[in-house]
Amino acid sequence: MATGATEAAIELRSTGESRNRSRGNPGTGDKEEVLLEVRGLKKYFPILGGLFRRPVGYARAVDGVDFYIRRGETLGLVGESGSGKTTAGMCILHLIEPTAGKIRFNRDGEFIEVNSRTVRSLRRSMQIIFQDPYSSLDPRMMVQDIIAEPLEAQGVRSRRERYERVEELLNAVGMSSQHMRRFPHEFSGGQRQRIGIARALALNPSLIVCDEPVSALDVSVQAQVLNLLDDLQERFGLTYLFIAHDLSVVQHVSDRVAVMYLGKIVEIADVEELFNNPRHPYTEALFSAIPVPDPDFQYKQIILEGDVPSPIDPPPGCNFHPRCRYARAICSKEEPVLREVGGDGHLAACHFADDLVLMGVWGPGIAQTG
Repeated sequence: MATGATEAAIELRSTGESRNRSRGNPGTGDKEEVLLEVRGLKKYFPILGGLFRRPVGYARAVDGVDFYIRRGETLGLVGESGSGKTTAGMCILHLIEPTAGKIRFNRDGEFIEVNSRTVRSLRRSMQIIFQDPYSSLDPRMMVQDIIAEPLEAQGVRSRRERYERVEELLNAVGMSSQHMRRFPHEFSGGQRQRIGIARALALNPSLIVCDEPVSALDVSVQAQVLNLLDDLQERFGLTYLFIAHDLSVVQHVSDRVAVMYLGKIVEIADVEELFNNPRHPYTEALFSAIPVPDPDFQYKQIILEGDVPSPIDPPPGCNFHPRCRYARAICSKEEPVLREVGGDGHLAACHFADDLVLMGVWGPGIAQTG
């Protein structure tokens, strides 16, 4: 699990300031109003074999994911590489067709199921910022055409109207009209990501899926882009699904955090509650890898033994039990459900979530079972 943006956090606004802003500013909308609801989301990729290339198995990239996002908040989605977090984001936007599950989007107070029939009409409301600012921009197109493309696709036919909107968007992301007639190769990584952000804003969306938007950037640039996203959320009342593998970044930008492991959400809670009081052993192991900027703080990194199991043949019971130091016999037999533990919307998928006392970022030490 990468923690490379720890240095960038020095330049970020304080976590409390950012979170208090999003909760207190009426421009971000009612925090209790659910904007997106995901139930039982699955994505299985077929494994083809034999002479006729028929499915001989399935890779369970996303395997029964449930969560919701309130209007105006940022939900962080974290996990190791291969956990399924990016695939989940792609399925929500129907950039990848889900295998099963329901996705419902709140448009003007009415929940609309996102499917192949409705996704085009909802495209204005849901957009994405891609991870790689280099490959996500067409090198043959000028900036003005890249940003104007979604406007044209959604029926804005007036060329003048499109380019006026492009200029407005470039100003919003800290660039200028002088950049409109340049090509992507003329910009730095941070500037390219700003262009990608401007493109995502073109249709005035309510929800933006941020797919690791700073992981490909230099640490010195990451804080600038994160602060820009924070400013845009306040200015336009945006809601973010923030996908990342860097826990330091997620801690600074999120209101709530969901942790994924092998295609499933194993824990979800408010950011401060999760970082101080994790209830799943996998979350504890991730937090133990975060360096604490205090020379007097004594902590021991938890080394997970073995490799992540294959999504083609996941283990029975709890997916995490082969690597869990607290595993008991029941863990290999029964799959734990994602349930509330301790109140305040803290959910964990662990048989012993009520009994374990796990180590958070500043936590007390080694967990014990009751």
